[in-house]
Amino acid sequence: MHHMAILVTDNFPVFELGCALEVFSLPRQEISPWYKCDVISFDGKLLTSSTGLLMQVNEVTELLHYDILLIPGWDTDSRKIKLALAEQIVAFHSLNKRIITFCSGAFLPAQLGLLNHCKATTHWRYAELFKQRFPMVEYVDNVLYTQQDNVYCAAGSAAGLDLSLEIVRQDYGHEVANIVARRLVISPHRAGGQAQFVETPMPQKHHKFAKTLQWSIKKLNTISKVDDLARHANMSRRSFDRHFKASVGMPPKEWLNQQRIRLAKELLEHDRLSMDELASRVGFDNTVTLRFNFHKFVGISPSEYQQQFYQG
Repeated sequence: MHHMAILVTDNFPVFELGCALEVFSLPRQEISPWYKCDVISFDGKLLTSSTGLLMQVNEVTELLHYDILLIPGWDTDSRKIKLALAEQIVAFHSLNKRIITFCSGAFLPAQLGLLNHCKATTHWRYAELFKQRFPMVEYVDNVLYTQQDNVYCAAGSAAGLDLSLEIVRQDYGHEVANIVARRLVISPHRAGGQAQFVETPMPQKHHKFAKTLQWSIKKLNTISKVDDLARHANMSRRSFDRHFKASVGMPPKEWLNQQRIRLAKELLEHDRLSMDELASRVGFDNTVTLRFNFHKFVGISPSEYQQQFYQG
């Protein structure tokens, strides 16, 4: 049995805490022994969440009898850590015990210097602040989670579930992790290196390009270049490029490639196609261009994506 401490403080995040409790604390009679979880704090027994929810937790003064420490969130603006808490976490880390962070939780071990010269990540909205405050950390952009030695960091929100399943997989194997994933009704595995999101901005001025965008999405496999979009919009290529970027927020070629990757993801989830067939169906000239853009926008290869999300 793995004895886990889930560390919270005032203004704790409800969602990330809920993810931790759902995976590690919920009793699973079909899997024994399971994790034993205590929600703990060094700040008192009654705490308030970020949404105003009051919760009673276990007030503690030491951590060393636990096997795993999970930090679902931390105050990104605070530079103060209670001495007793800091000493206990440093001692915990020195014993090579596992420390897991979700979202802003990475700020706590980083502030203690435990992530120096290590790979780490956090939610994309905190990325620049994290890199500014902790320049000695090897920050990894746009991934779901990282692991270096016995320190694990999830990017944030639902990525905490992905990392939790990876922990279960390491402790109990793929079959058990798949059982837990089915209970959660989520994918059994999303690789840590997968992008946090694929952003596909739509134009703020819908009236200018709406018809052309709708047309191009339906014709991805026949559109060979951006000139086709410019002709459909009855604009010169130079004028089209300028107005498109101002309206959509990116060059038309990048937007077009994102739409091809969006369609490729849908096809990979439902069809078994060769890479040549897939490239042709979404409008790429060859499989090299397909693989390059897929990895650029998704963070993993098409075959890895299909292994994770194919619904058959």
